[in-house]
Amino acid sequence: MLAQPNTPSELKNVPLHALHVSCGGKMVPFAGYEMPVQYAAGVLKEHLHTRTSAGLFDVSHMGQIRLRPKSGRIEDAATALERIVPQDILGIAPGRQRYALFTNDEGGILDDLMVANFGDELFLVVNAACKAADEAHLRDHLARDCEIIPLPDRALIALQGPKAVDVLAKFDAAIASMRFMDSGPRTLMGIPCFVSRSGYTGEDGFEISVPAADAERLVTTLLADAAVLPVGLGARDSLRLEAGLCLYGHDIDTTTTPIEAALEWSIQKARRKGGAREGRFPGATTILRQLEEGAPRRRVGLKVEGRAPVREGAPLFADASSTNKIGRVTSGGFGPSVNGPVAIGYVPTPLATPGTGLFTELRGSRLPMQTAKLPFVAPTYQR
Repeated sequence: MLAQPNTPSELKNVPLHALHVSCGGKMVPFAGYEMPVQYAAGVLKEHLHTRTSAGLFDVSHMGQIRLRPKSGRIEDAATALERIVPQDILGIAPGRQRYALFTNDEGGILDDLMVANFGDELFLVVNAACKAADEAHLRDHLARDCEIIPLPDRALIALQGPKAVDVLAKFDAAIASMRFMDSGPRTLMGIPCFVSRSGYTGEDGFEISVPAADAERLVTTLLADAAVLPVGLGARDSLRLEAGLCLYGHDIDTTTTPIEAALEWSIQKARRKGGAREGRFPGATTILRQLEEGAPRRRVGLKVEGRAPVREGAPLFADASSTNKIGRVTSGGFGPSVNGPVAIGYVPTPLATPGTGLFTELRGSRLPMQTAKLPFVAPTYQR
């Protein structure tokens, strides 16, 4: 899942590349960048350390974009963005952020992103593999109303885990009062940063956007804290899998709708049928119909019997002998916190009820599994 088909000459470096190498990071191609998949501690220890203490992740390969309203009114930027997402952007209060989705005319997902209201502008974080397409998409649909300003000169790091707040509060005591999905400008170590309190691990944590020139000083200082361990892409993936969260290009893509992906919670009342701003986004006909009637298939958790992990692409069957594939695994691996294999996949909606027995194929044999409620590990977000 992690490696991508790039030649070394095509790969870009993140601002912290030299620090990753000096810390013993094992570098691999990912989304066009050379990124650390793990450090000397290994994926298992990095995963468990994040669950019990604080893990530091470099996610600088992701795209950071400012949306600045040409009118000077933040409401105009929010209204413009609502033309291409099914979320209530006008309802994001200053200092807060929201999960959103770019959708296409068929209701499929072009990318998932975070949208923060900084009072006078919106701040977006998009996926690395999609950021060029996302910027072009924004320009195509929003350039009349907004300045679209990519921020390639900023790094992005995530500090995740139950001790993350104690670590960061040493540099800004007000950090401790932030709630889940709070977001805005902060100063850490004299460095102007954007800090949000969310996370893709299921753990309480923070994302810190920092000028690239200051990133190494900030990260080196954080790593000097005994509670903090550098964590690579391997543990980042196992943590988000246990948290039941989607990975774009695997669990969601242009062929999956938000309802099929069990992301209907992200579509607020204002954009639904009968809402103040019903529809008026790409794919609204399909998405609103599925909100009312249901989707033909659903993304579900999958708990596998035994110890062997089931990987992406594994077929799913309704019984031990059928040759009719009813779905497939989209993410899978070993969950260190649950001490067993876990997976995510799509099944027909009638089979999506937790506890439904299914089978997959592993090395020529049928392996029993059950659909499971997500997440596999309860989140610790500070709401």
